Amino acid sequence: MATNKSNVTLTGLARRFVEDGLLDEATAKDAFIQASQNRIPLITYLVQNKLADSSGLAFSAAMEFGVSVLDLNAFLPEMLPEKVVDEKLIRKHNALPLYKRGNRLFIAVSDPTNIQALDEIKFNTGLSTDAILVDDAKLHAAIEKYLESQDSTMGDLEDADLEGVETEGGEQEDDSAVSASDVDDAPIVKYVNKMLLDAIRGGASDVHFEPYEKVYRVRYRTDGILKEMSRPSIKLAPKISARVKIMAQLDISERRVPQDGRIKMKLSKTKAIDFRVNTLPTLWGEKIVLRILDPSQAKLGIDVLGYEEEQKQLYMDALQQPQGMILVTGPTGSGKTVSLYTGLNILNTPELNISTAEDPAEINLEGINQVNVNTKVGLGFAEALRAFLRQDPDVIMVGEIRDLETANIAIKAAQTGHLVLSTLHTNSAAETLTRMMNMGVPAFNIATSVSLIIAQRLGRRLCNSCKKPADIPHDVLIAEGFTQEQIDTGFTLYRPKGCDKCNGGYKGRVGIYEVVKITDELANMIMEEASSIKIAKQAQAEGFPNLRQSALKKVIEGVTSLEEANRVTKD
Repeated sequence: MATNKSNVTLTGLARRFVEDGLLDEATAKDAFIQASQNRIPLITYLVQNKLADSSGLAFSAAMEFGVSVLDLNAFLPEMLPEKVVDEKLIRKHNALPLYKRGNRLFIAVSDPTNIQALDEIKFNTGLSTDAILVDDAKLHAAIEKYLESQDSTMGDLEDADLEGVETEGGEQEDDSAVSASDVDDAPIVKYVNKMLLDAIRGGASDVHFEPYEKVYRVRYRTDGILKEMSRPSIKLAPKISARVKIMAQLDISERRVPQDGRIKMKLSKTKAIDFRVNTLPTLWGEKIVLRILDPSQAKLGIDVLGYEEEQKQLYMDALQQPQGMILVTGPTGSGKTVSLYTGLNILNTPELNISTAEDPAEINLEGINQVNVNTKVGLGFAEALRAFLRQDPDVIMVGEIRDLETANIAIKAAQTGHLVLSTLHTNSAAETLTRMMNMGVPAFNIATSVSLIIAQRLGRRLCNSCKKPADIPHDVLIAEGFTQEQIDTGFTLYRPKGCDKCNGGYKGRVGIYEVVKITDELANMIMEEASSIKIAKQAQAEGFPNLRQSALKKVIEGVTSLEEANRVTKD
């Protein structure tokens, strides 16, 4: 029998939602009736029918009952207690077991009035139950992930190949140090595999395993920002460290010195991801950082990297030159390797002999002769370069110019009919030139060999699903570096908001570049040993925008925010 809305008196949560402006009274009454007839919690009915925002409902309910709202994003499926509550009860009551302390079980629910759920779970488990309030939408997603992980027994991960992770690189110095318990400890194997797979799926660039005195944490660097993802027991630190070192074929008995290794993880028959592994002894154990090296990044093509059309053309023109030097500069993690390999991939044809010296080789490309430098055996960048020049090269890539000897050999190669690509750690194109002078490279050699310099940064892209317009005063825009002409033309600036499709309002990254071609005027200034300030002014006068100007253009285009431009570039 249908219930008349006029006979319904709103109480409890329904009344609170109306008072907080989340619903009008008529909608609240109708929702209350429908939820009662369907025998589902009011909050679930409201979210399912998109009548109110789930986060707003959670906070309103928290205020009504005087409790806090827990963010379920802080919990990973592998952190939750296994097989404590039957799947039917979890789905029936939309309730998720979060953690267990003694004989008390803490349950995540979106409706704090759902006493029936707590009572039934208590009866079936024999444990005392406590409710913890969470966002309904996040609860549904967390339940699906939890049940999925239970179905895959915490380690199958839907990818059968992950159980047999292939490794390469590194040196196993002491096979006897690897105990059977370390290798066969299935939960640790599955946990580490899950962490690496989640990092790949989440688009992370680095994974940090970090031991401290009382806690152990795992962090991912996603879009340039570190975020804590998991906190396994500190007692597991030695086993996790041993597992990663076994995968990278490192000596697990050596904990006193840093070690470098490599892991290859096969995701399918056609796709594999490499991890560059480094261990570092710290006060409370070994910190391990894995850099995720995705070969597909080098094959994305130059069009998706973020170059402006004029900048892209300058790079393409320099790559087509038979000789000269292209230098890519920027801090660690600014995308230099991807820029270089994108260029190498363009040049990678059967007609060219391409050789690279790297420390270590990060991306494997068929058709390119890659050499890992090894200073322990006397194979440095300089030694590799000398060998390259005796191997009839067309294109040479040097991972980094670190010293005068390497710089001189690279410059001589660029002057004698070879195209040379390399990197330096400097902040701008102009500073790259003065840095080489300070190394001791003669100014004449720099002016006659360097053809193009690319300085770059990586900025986070605004999420197109949730970015919102920003109202910024005129005087602030001028102070930030926008020109009056740009302001008069008119544009909309955007700010991050955040949604379930992104990370705090950002999704992915975009390159911000300063691309400077060495013109006759700049070459003359180099030979006169002009300062980096004068060289930078001349470059701008010739129409080469600096990093700041390029970043502001990305802001105008709505690609990134002014806050992000300020984070990655400075005047």
